[in-house]
Amino acid sequence: MLNDPVPTIRLAIGGLAHDTWDGWSVESDLLTPADAFELELHARNSIRLPEVVKEGAPCSLTLDGDLVLTGQVDEFEHDVSRQGISMRINGRDRAAPLVDCSAPFVSMREASLAEILEQVVKPLGAYKVEIRANQAKARRRIQIEPGQTAWEALLQVAEANGLWPWVEPDGRLIIGGPDYTTPPVGALVLREDGVGNNVQRLSVRRSIANRYSQITVLGQHGQYDNDGLDTKRSHLRSVIQDDTLARRGIFRPKVVIDSASENQDMATTRARKLLADSRLEGFEIRVVVKGHRADNGKVWSPGQRVIVRSEPHGLDAIYFLMSRTLRLSRGEGAITELRLREDKMWVLDGNKLKKHKGKSNPDAAFVQMIKGL
Repeated sequence: MLNDPVPTIRLAIGGLAHDTWDGWSVESDLLTPADAFELELHARNSIRLPEVVKEGAPCSLTLDGDLVLTGQVDEFEHDVSRQGISMRINGRDRAAPLVDCSAPFVSMREASLAEILEQVVKPLGAYKVEIRANQAKARRRIQIEPGQTAWEALLQVAEANGLWPWVEPDGRLIIGGPDYTTPPVGALVLREDGVGNNVQRLSVRRSIANRYSQITVLGQHGQYDNDGLDTKRSHLRSVIQDDTLARRGIFRPKVVIDSASENQDMATTRARKLLADSRLEGFEIRVVVKGHRADNGKVWSPGQRVIVRSEPHGLDAIYFLMSRTLRLSRGEGAITELRLREDKMWVLDGNKLKKHKGKSNPDAAFVQMIKGL
């Protein structure tokens, strides 16, 4: 409607703020490090960029008062022509230095999560880190190779523990998994008669590529003598099946040799993750909705759970919001693009810790509070 208020995105940088833009977008994806933003401004009169607008400058973005990103300016473009003046600012969240920069050259053949945080993450910025996990499982043979980025090293050790890293809008580095106990933030409805519809577009993609009905993980596979001959094969094996494909009579097996799996629990965790990744790749819902907030008034954010009811697609269930893009443009107005996956399939073994008053956190040794924010 013409009277709908225009959402306001505010860029704060160096003690100054600006909230009048002709177009903008803010992306956030749990599978992609360093969420990005872009701001555009056009004018007829001359615009001088403030001194604080510099590449690498810390900044934050708020949407009608709600913080949606804390990060840095990557680049800016100031264009002056006879047609007018335009300005474009691009940036990313606080994972940007970890993605861009190599891990410090340290010899780490068996690096723990705590060691990665202290020796790889800390030198690249003042990060406040929060571990969300049921247990911090020590896994050997996490080796840092020369040339690896800091994010690759962090991701490697996080995945070894059944976890995943991401950055919250307030700049905190989270290592853990989603909380599947949270209630859905709203419902997306697409009825064939049009009654109660609240989506502008909804598409479903299904694929068999990279989808497996059975995944077998072999740990400590083989021991070799001086001549390179296999002298003993390990019996450590974990097999996980996808019942959905099995019921359809589809047999697509995959065998993975994981020498770092030293016990049955590690092999099973690895197999569960590979099968979950397989299922995630095979199904995705893409939705375009008006505005930037869910039914509960919260800004759309990855990690939320959403009810999808679509009669044309035969959907009526809860799905997991993996990524979203908040957008404002002259042609489309205020919209949000959502990408949803199967619920309770991503990071199966990295559930959030339950907090109990008066009880100590058994993983306290792994929680590194790197001061400086």
